[in-house]
Amino acid sequence: MQAQPILEIAGLTKTFGDFTALHAIDLKAREGEFLTIVGPSGSGKTTLIRLLAGLESPTDGAIYLRGQRIEKLPANKRPTCMVFQSLALFPHRSVGENIGFPLKIRGVSLTDRRERALELLDLLQLPRSYVDKRIQDCSGGERQRVALARALAFDPEILFFDEPLSALDYRLRKTLEKELKDLHARTGKTFVYITHSLEEAMVMSDRIAIMRAGRFEQIGTPDDIYARPISRFVAEFMGEVNLFDLALTPEGMQTGPLMMAPGITSRINLRTGSRITMMIRPESITLLDPDEDAEITVTGRFIDEYVLGSRVQRRFNLGDGHFVTVETLREARSALSVGAPMRLGWSLAQAHLIEER
Repeated sequence: MQAQPILEIAGLTKTFGDFTALHAIDLKAREGEFLTIVGPSGSGKTTLIRLLAGLESPTDGAIYLRGQRIEKLPANKRPTCMVFQSLALFPHRSVGENIGFPLKIRGVSLTDRRERALELLDLLQLPRSYVDKRIQDCSGGERQRVALARALAFDPEILFFDEPLSALDYRLRKTLEKELKDLHARTGKTFVYITHSLEEAMVMSDRIAIMRAGRFEQIGTPDDIYARPISRFVAEFMGEVNLFDLALTPEGMQTGPLMMAPGITSRINLRTGSRITMMIRPESITLLDPDEDAEITVTGRFIDEYVLGSRVQRRFNLGDGHFVTVETLREARSALSVGAPMRLGWSLAQAHLIEER
């Protein structure tokens, strides 16, 4: 049975003067899910999270929490909490005092605040001795965990995150991505997370909502969005990808540099005058031996390769402004000379067809 939505936005609009940051958008967050909102700078994701957290008021539309409208409710009256990119910790207070601060302003006793701080240190896997440690003596990763503990202090129903890992170095960010995913599983809370990093979203999320110019371009699971993007924008936003334009004219299928085996074009549903983008992931393309064939092939010359740890990306020039990127495991690569001609291929089943809207 699918979880019921805990948070719902309906027709949410936000304008700043003549500029519309959000265009009457709709979204539902399910109980206990990790929902990540991703988009380029200026797409509206930060405006959205500020509206959800109560730090801004919408121009129009509604925000529901468990069926009750909350868009006019002040942030401090909502059973939600925000983890900021800056963390907003108090440098002159101890770890325990920072964690217990939301409880202090609610009138909770010092003894109970300290006990709750110790419980949360256990949950965030920090030593209990840290309860008296000064914030300025904590590392970046420890401060991040303290900020999370403080957000959980009064047991909010939803946690909002505004790019909390973006200022950290790569290795620490990778560690905390996994810890956030584990924390989400341990607490069972609903997380709504904002980031510009698709990699973060893919690692942590149950669903991803991709924003573009104040609207949702696509909402789905990481697998759905990676394998079946609904637009060229989503396909390109999802990272390295090969895209080819197909068109049907009265003269027949126009396939550009693609060479298709007999019968393949009949399996592509194209109306005369319409356009389709064929997407093929770099890892789905095979370097063909002279006696090998494939349903779809291209011929190009090897340009260069880029070693990405355990993987290797190779670039081929197909001519007429067309290029192809192929990705293999490092140990599986064969030697190629720059300029060497090469046939590459894949099956229609490995490709994804995007009908231009």
